[in-house]
Amino acid sequence: MSFTKAQIITVSLAGLATAVGVAAATIQSGAMKESNPPLAESPASTRNQIAGETNNPESRQPEPLPAQTQAAESPPSQSQPAKTPALQSSRVAGVSPRKVEPVVVTPPNSGCKITMAVVSDPNPPLNVRSNPQLRGSNIVGKLKNNTFVSVAEEQNGWLRITDPPGWIAKNRTESSCSNVNQQINFLPGGDEAIVKGRIIGGGSHSYRIRARKGQTMTVMTRKEVFPQIITPGGKLLAGDPYQGNETEWTGKIPVTGNYTLQLDSNFRGYEYEFSVKLR
Repeated sequence: MSFTKAQIITVSLAGLATAVGVAAATIQSGAMKESNPPLAESPASTRNQIAGETNNPESRQPEPLPAQTQAAESPPSQSQPAKTPALQSSRVAGVSPRKVEPVVVTPPNSGCKITMAVVSDPNPPLNVRSNPQLRGSNIVGKLKNNTFVSVAEEQNGWLRITDPPGWIAKNRTESSCSNVNQQINFLPGGDEAIVKGRIIGGGSHSYRIRARKGQTMTVMTRKEVFPQIITPGGKLLAGDPYQGNETEWTGKIPVTGNYTLQLDSNFRGYEYEFSVKLR
């Protein structure tokens, strides 16, 4: 097959154009590869990056904990709220605050006049001495335990008794103040007191409590003796000593002032215990 001169020239020009296009595409592809080189890091750059993270504590990632520990100590997620301590009863609607325990009131047994004592010696019998000193030659008598003695004088831990006459050690006896006049004060937030003590011999123990008009007072005996309840004006509300059969009294306070809860003894005395509430 023979070609004319014009055909040969046309084919040659087409081949040349194709070659030029291929060469241009190859050059463009190479340029693109060189403009975006691979990001492979050398070992030195990797070591520098690790060293930088080690020196900066804020960039460290915490080490994973064992499965059980991580589950127990990891903070709760938003889908599961954290457990909060139980609310105090006073903050929960419909639940009353914790009740304050009653204050316990007892009479003093020193710094006052003692008129009678009862012998309570851990190593009986108790020695009666002619003078308030520990000497073997001054013992003038002995007393059994639970013996009541009348006291005429107290001196430096010794009691002078009248029968038998002499001196005995106070710390080998039980005694009480003949007359007590003590104020009752509730604990903060409280409204109840428990009064307990003992009258040894004759005497009068009185406890005062301030109350407002309209409040309700409740007095309840916890032993055999019920106290007299006396108004600020001296009127007896309850606790008639000639009846002696009351165990509890509740009533409205008629006037504001100090009310007296009084116990009297004319002979050897007694133990007493009662509660008083004021609401």
